[in-house]
Amino acid sequence: QVQLVESGGGLVQPGGSLRLSCGVSGRRISMSALAWYRQRPGKEREFVARIRNGGNIEYTDSVKGRFNISRGKAHDTVFLQMSSLNAEDTGIYYCNAVSNFGADYWGQGTQVTVSS
Repeated sequence: QVQLVESGGGLVQPGGSLRLSCGVSGRRISMSALAWYRQRPGKEREFVARIRNGGNIEYTDSVKGRFNISRGKAHDTVFLQMSSLNAEDTGIYYCNAVSNFGADYWGQGTQVTVSS
């Protein structure tokens, strides 16, 4: 079994910052990519950012220039540094890992609320 556990969510004022963390543990499986998704109120889960094993990084357009994805040296931790947050960033943020064989693993999610 592979477990993903997110942390770092919370309440932040508009314009503020948060740093999300996700630890990958359990059965040791090589991951081809680590990513963050989010589900905003009343909407489907959507892609936010991804970092591939080779280091390639992708962001959804709405977070470019504001969010930064990174990973730990052992590739068993992924971070999402979020800045200039606004109300549209409110939602549950999920960590995702994809194995080299294409299997998807998900965390339970961490709530991010941007409000004054």
